[in-house]
Parts: sequence; C-alpha cells; structure tokens
Amino acid sequence: MTSPTLYPGVYVREVASNVRPITGVATSITAFLGRTVKGPANTPVMLNGFADYARIFGGLSPDSTVSFAVRDFFANGGGQALVVRLVKDATAAALTVSGLGLEAASPGGWSDRLTVTITAGSTDPSVANRYGVQPSDLFNLTVTDGRTGAAETYPNLTVIPRGRNAQHVLAEQSSLIRVTTLPASTPAPGTGTVTTAGTDGTELDDNSYIGAELTPRHEGLWALDNADLFNLLCIPPPALDETVATSVNVYRAAMTYCEQRRAMLIVDPPPTLTKDNVATELTALGLTGVSARNAALYFPRLREPDPTAENRLRTFVPCGAVAGVMARTDAARGVWKAPAGIDATLAGVSDLTVNLTNDENGMLNPLGVNCLRTFPVFGRVVWGARTLRGADQVADEYKYVPVRRLALYLEESLFRGTQWVVFEPNDEPLWAQIRLNLGAFMQGLFRQGAFEGANPREAYFVKCDAETTTVNDRNLGRVNILVGFAPLRPAEFVILQIQQIARAQA
Repeated sequence: MTSPTLYPGVYVREVASNVRPITGVATSITAFLGRTVKGPANTPVMLNGFADYARIFGGLSPDSTVSFAVRDFFANGGGQALVVRLVKDATAAALTVSGLGLEAASPGGWSDRLTVTITAGSTDPSVANRYGVQPSDLFNLTVTDGRTGAAETYPNLTVIPRGRNAQHVLAEQSSLIRVTTLPASTPAPGTGTVTTAGTDGTELDDNSYIGAELTPRHEGLWALDNADLFNLLCIPPPALDETVATSVNVYRAAMTYCEQRRAMLIVDPPPTLTKDNVATELTALGLTGVSARNAALYFPRLREPDPTAENRLRTFVPCGAVAGVMARTDAARGVWKAPAGIDATLAGVSDLTVNLTNDENGMLNPLGVNCLRTFPVFGRVVWGARTLRGADQVADEYKYVPVRRLALYLEESLFRGTQWVVFEPNDEPLWAQIRLNLGAFMQGLFRQGAFEGANPREAYFVKCDAETTTVNDRNLGRVNILVGFAPLRPAEFVILQIQQIARAQA
C-alpha cells in the first residue's frame, strides 16, 4: 500500500519481511491415564515435577499404578507430564455447616477428615462497601484436611450474588472443598465435619479408560482432547499386581488415538510374555497395522523399592521410566537420537524381572520388542529402539522409534507453523514465503544433526510451486506443500573386522 505524498520530502514506512519463524513443538510431554488418590477427574492436569503430582493427586499409593509411573518418569529425566485421573462410581464427601452445603473438591476417600469452620467476617464498613454488601453479610471460612494438615482460609465471603460469593470463590480457588447449597442468609459461626464419607469407587474397567468422545463429556482417553499437546502416552495397568496388565482393547483404542494426535504409545509387556512365546503374545495384543508405527513395547518389567511398603522391592511396569529416558535423551541429544544405549540408564531400578542374555535379546529384537538389559558397570539400560512395526519381516519405513518420533515432530511443528497460510492469496508470492520459512526451519534442524546427508540438498527439501499446486488445486482453494527428509537410523549392529597384518621379513 502506497502512502500519500502531499509535500516534498522523505517518507518512511515499514515493509513486512514475510518472515514467519516456525518454532518446534515440545517432544516429550507425557500423558498418564489411571487411578489416583484424589484430584479432578477426567481433566488433564499439567505437572512439572513429582511435587506437583503429590499436591494435586495425593502422592504414591498402592491403589494407584499411575503414581509410581509418574514417579519413574520424573526420576529418569522427565520434564512435563499430563495426568488424567480416571474414576468409576467414586463419590465425594459431603458436609453441612450452619445451612451451608459443601462437598469435597474431588471424589474419593481422601476427604473423610475434612473440617470446615465458619467465623464472623470483618465488621469494618469500608471492607463491606468494597464488595457492595453490609458487614453482617460477611463470614470467614476455613477448611482443613486432617489427613495431610493442609488448610485453606477464605475471608469475607457472602451467600448473596454480589461481592465474594462463596460458591464462586471456592470453585475458582479451593483444592479441597466446593459449595453445593447456599443458605438464604449469612451462616452462623460453627464447625462441621464430614457427614457422608466419599468413596474411591470400584476398579477401573475398559469403559473407564476408553471413555466417551462426545462433547461435552470427553471422558477417559478422550479427556486428552482438552490438552493442547502431548507426545507420549502411558497407561499403566489398573492394579499394582505383577499378574495384571492393561487391557488389549484399551491399548488398541489408545494406539488409534495416538495416531490422530501425532503421539507415541508406550506399551507395557503382558505379564505372561517370555522369550519363548513372544510371537503368540504379540498376536494376542493385536497392535498391528499402520497405527502400530505409533507404538513401542518394552520388556521386561522393573523391580523397584516401594516407599508405601517399607521400601520392599516390588514389580512395576516400565512405561514411566522409559518415557523419562526419552525425555532425557531429547533434552541432551534431540528427538532424532534413539532413546537407547549405555547412556539410556534406568534410574531407581534395582533389578529386572528377567535378566536377558544376548541370545535371548536376539530372539526378541527382530520381532520389534525393545529389551531392557542389565550390564556390568552401566546397570539397567534401555537396549532397543523399534516400533511395533519394527519386526524385520514387516520392513516398514518407520521401523525405528527415533525415525517415527522425528516425523511426528516435523508434522506437528509444521502443522502449527503454517496456520498463517490459511486465506492468504494462493500464488507464487505465497509459495515463496512458504519455501522460505519451512526451509529455514529444516535448515536449522539439519545444522543440529537431525538429518542424514553431507549438505542440505541431500538432507531435506521443501517444494511448493505451480507443480505441487495446480490450477485445479487453486480453484479448490488448496495449496500443496511437499517436505522430505532423510532420517538418521540408529546403528543397531556394530561389526568389527579384525585382521592380522602379515609383514615380510627384512
């Protein structure tokens, strides 16, 4: 657009550079689904450490396999986790104080020692005027959790719509209590305890995990629709028992969902899996087809101390620890580096349920089962990096975990980084901008060592022109972008050839 020139002189205007940098997305945000002690149900909650988990979901519990998986995730280098609490037939504790009906903020037996105390509010007229009420309308509320000692105090609440309405304030700020019924007048001072105890419900079944997709429910697995992004998904079994496994139906639904969300599913080994029946067990799992590119199975299970049982060794599934190793590897080397090898150590693991030999490892690896091994000096390590399409006979192009995860990273980053293209004029100037911005992103990855090739031409390409976007495409409102990359595949087998040098006598 040209600026009007009304007088002789110099005119200055800024010109857009057409540079729209693409920012790579996170690569190791891990989602966990399962039962917890407390916390919001069917709602993904972002955590930055196990302390967050303990505060929101109640810490380690023998009734929660998720709690131990999250512990292993952060212990092994995990950075961010999304936890979805699943419940079945659980109820919240209820109590009444001076006509004010209350219930626990989340269902479960954790709330059976809640105590609520009401006292008179401020008598200062200026405080009441600030909220547009009378001093007699104000009251203070203190709620205490007798189990943990946690306490919350909310001064100068009201039961009328104006000011600090108790129902609204507690709904927005309290992690312990909610208002169910407001009395007609200001509640009198008093103390109340739980009258109807909350229950933890029954053991989760397939429906509890898979849930419902339809709006506004989004329960179970579909609760992750409310999360902006996750890269890895862990679904520990419903019970902390080495004979219990996550349902095949749950894994199949989760694998399909991960394909839609461009994420990887970490599959825990069935308790009956051995080196001798691996083919049969994999067939029973039924995690096959193109979607299996987005899943990886790790064997065997882990032996770790259980702080809830005097630190005695107990068997745990490996999904949380493996996700933590992936996050640690991503941070140190990049998503294109296989999360396996002598650097991929499993922290906090005392032993494995099965200590595999090289020959036994050689039976599992060609079938796409990633082994966890114990080596002298290095300890317990991840010793495999194949997807469930990684069997030698399948010969899939996404045989390896780092190759698949790099592709998913590129897809998600470019998907988010090209939203500005929508509704732009579909012609060569737009195509040139696309090539410029996507090329800069791919070049940055190439310089970090993400692709194979000695130069950019061998490592990647970005094509967007009249050849990819025909006249018919333009008439239909389409712009086609073709991005190719040469992935780095892990060196699984290192072959040393040693030869004597025969030297002639002088």
